Amino acid sequence: MTQQTLEQQKTQAETQNAGPAATQPRQEATGLPARAEIDVKHVILVLSGKGGVGKSTVAVNLAYTLAGHGRKVGLLDLDFHGPSVPKMLGIEDRRPAAFDGKIEPVHVTGNLSVMSMGFLLTEPSAPVIWRGPVKMGVTRQFLENVNWGSLDYLVVDLPPGTGDEALTIAQLAPNLRGAVIVTTPQDVAVLDAVKAVKFIEQLEIPVLGIIENMSGLVCPHCGETVDLFGRGGGERAAEEFGVPYLGAVPLDPEMMKAGDEGRPFILRHADSPTWKAVDRVMENLVTLVES
Repeated sequence: MTQQTLEQQKTQAETQNAGPAATQPRQEATGLPARAEIDVKHVILVLSGKGGVGKSTVAVNLAYTLAGHGRKVGLLDLDFHGPSVPKMLGIEDRRPAAFDGKIEPVHVTGNLSVMSMGFLLTEPSAPVIWRGPVKMGVTRQFLENVNWGSLDYLVVDLPPGTGDEALTIAQLAPNLRGAVIVTTPQDVAVLDAVKAVKFIEQLEIPVLGIIENMSGLVCPHCGETVDLFGRGGGERAAEEFGVPYLGAVPLDPEMMKAGDEGRPFILRHADSPTWKAVDRVMENLVTLVES
């Protein structure tokens, strides 16, 4: 039933792109699409200028941290072409149900619910080949037609870059609190992160801060940190653009293992330097949002 609804949405979105006689989505007086109707206090976007920087890891651990502190949290995976959130949470075999015209998200805990295109694929390797209008229609459906309930936070994991998904959620999401930019220390990654910062600023959305991921390698034997990819690039970019620097998270084999096993790193290794770094970054972000 859910897959059928998405196919209907896909057809509708392509029809909207066919010509002036086609049915158009409701619009505000400005000509922009109307904001989605969803009961949420804060929407936080997590994005990066390029892939491979650990953006989804940050989004998953942020959502879990917020839920662990008693907030009602939704985690929306908008990476249609490479949805990884279900795998990282160990729920890739789950399927959302549909009741009374609403899609029921997958409930991870009592406070954390998840929606992802990964739940709706016939097989994990199936490609999603969609144009921009289709993505916009499905994004609205994931916001309005999912039974999120009343949320304190909606954390949105976006695909790398500054394409359709980021622009669409910026136009549709209500109570958009801001965006978190994830980067690694290398100059090439920081350069792309700077593009993401400028993109968010052009949309007049607050940049909540920059997180430098993979900031040094934690040796699994001695616990010392080696600057494998360098260090400090994210902090320098934050200073240059006058946006908050939320902190650095080292590269840790245990974090990779946690993602592959489907258990957020924040739930494990409470005595490790990496866990303390992750917790500190998340606390900085929560304090910034709720202050």
